[in-house]
Amino acid sequence: MDGHTHSTSDRRELQMARSMCWHCQSEVSGEYFCDRCVKVQPVSKELDYFTCFGIPRRLSIDQQQLETKFYELSRAFHPDFYQNKSGAEQTISLGNSAMLNTAYRTLRDPIQRAEYLLDLEAGAVKEIRTTPPADLFEEILELQDTLNEVRASDRTSDAAASLRAALQSKRATLEQRQRDMEAQIQQLFGQWDALQDRGDATEQARAERTRILKEMRDILSNRTYVKNIVNDLVATIA
Repeated sequence: MDGHTHSTSDRRELQMARSMCWHCQSEVSGEYFCDRCVKVQPVSKELDYFTCFGIPRRLSIDQQQLETKFYELSRAFHPDFYQNKSGAEQTISLGNSAMLNTAYRTLRDPIQRAEYLLDLEAGAVKEIRTTPPADLFEEILELQDTLNEVRASDRTSDAAASLRAALQSKRATLEQRQRDMEAQIQQLFGQWDALQDRGDATEQARAERTRILKEMRDILSNRTYVKNIVNDLVATIA
């Protein structure tokens, strides 16, 4: 067993990077370890993060289940267990561990999870808007003017203090707007998950999926812009 035993119950069915074991060339049945030589196998880069943790492609997930699965898989691939193994096994364990860490960070954060789902479903996350949301356009232009005034002013003057106070008020308004957007996203989470749970493949269901993804993309785009403005405000006020 090469000094590192893995029982059948410890193995997890995942899509591997290859159909044959890199070491003994026997067929790999989609598990972490080769049945014949028990060598660790590289997890495919094509494997999506949801499948990686054995959870459905939903947006509301059990955080405890995710964390438990992460630590379970981390133990299987931890580089410390491969210090006395071959160079190939060490490289595979490092690659698998890095993939797991990225997958866990992505799925545990609701916004990153939503962006990742959009990327999987339609590549929509790449369409992040670089212009303000339509209903905030005038307000953002005025805010940019105020920011420029503060940057150009004597920061110790009464005028600069007044401008900073105005920016603080704008910051509170925009942060509330950001929270409202996140509440809207949560509502879409529920709609998406209900659709997924039904498993409906009708044309109506596909249209509904498209609508949800589009609304989510638009809200995430708006949120990204507002978040950047808030960060700019914080930096300028400080």
